[in-house]
Amino acid sequence: MQPFEYTRATAADQAVAVVSADPGTSFLAGGTTQLDLMKDGVLRPERLVDITGLPLGGITHTGSAVRVGALTTMEELAADGPLRERLPFVRESLLLGASTQLRNMATIGGNLLQRARCRYFRDPSVPACNKRAPGSGCAAIDGIHRMHAILGTSDHCIALHASDVAVPLVALDAVVHIQGMDGTRSVPLTGFHLPPGDTPHVENVLRHGELITAVEIPLLPEGTRSHYLKVRDRVSYEFALTSAGVALLVDDGVIREARTALGGVGTVPWRCRGAEDVLRGAPPTADTFRAAAEAALEGARPLPGTAFKVELARRTLVRALETVAGASA
Repeated sequence: MQPFEYTRATAADQAVAVVSADPGTSFLAGGTTQLDLMKDGVLRPERLVDITGLPLGGITHTGSAVRVGALTTMEELAADGPLRERLPFVRESLLLGASTQLRNMATIGGNLLQRARCRYFRDPSVPACNKRAPGSGCAAIDGIHRMHAILGTSDHCIALHASDVAVPLVALDAVVHIQGMDGTRSVPLTGFHLPPGDTPHVENVLRHGELITAVEIPLLPEGTRSHYLKVRDRVSYEFALTSAGVALLVDDGVIREARTALGGVGTVPWRCRGAEDVLRGAPPTADTFRAAAEAALEGARPLPGTAFKVELARRTLVRALETVAGASA
């Protein structure tokens, strides 16, 4: 690991000012991904500003939303009673996303900012990685890419966004609150992460020095049922091959509200609006769910090693929908 300077921030505006003034300075929170990348030589910050002492944690409930401080840990959010009752698929995604030890360290803000799990991105001895070295190529396209994306890819990058909790959050239209040198702003999570296009190294809309301060999670109408299903190679802690976060409000045999998103398949957390359009106003039947799954995977661009994900993702979504519909019956 490259030597670096370490400081502890005492106020959010101070932290923002210090990081904004120096391209070689980064924030440090839970560090569960960042420190690994530093040890591997992928990230080489000259200075880290520790923000863990800032008052950016806590969970606040209102009548229509849950506001989660960016430094709230995954475990703290998973343990929140009202969230478990109203948005169980958020809790399920947290519990399936990491071991207990990691959940006690990893923060919600940091989870949204976790870097790609691409083996080529994380290995500096591989020269071709547009995300790590813009313009160098993408070794994954012609290499081993079984754990890579099939939606939102480009000819420059197929790296997967691996967050579990981002899947239900993007389905819920969560909003990310940000503080920077020019003040504060709020960005819908659906527009926070950026697909690779021809600039894979630009992963989100944050400007250097901007700090996530909170995530606001809208509540769904009373009676809505939700579920997060994660398919992986082993039951123990592992990244998703495919996952689905779904929520349905079924009334009088008709789906009145539907939220769907996929994980394990997209370069960003993948909102399935086409599937939602199929579901709303339709009966909760096998035919409806299969049609929704077909719509969700429109535009998929699999490579030989990821071709299996197309049908697996469809089946994952169908099974999640069947689970929720059964609970709503």
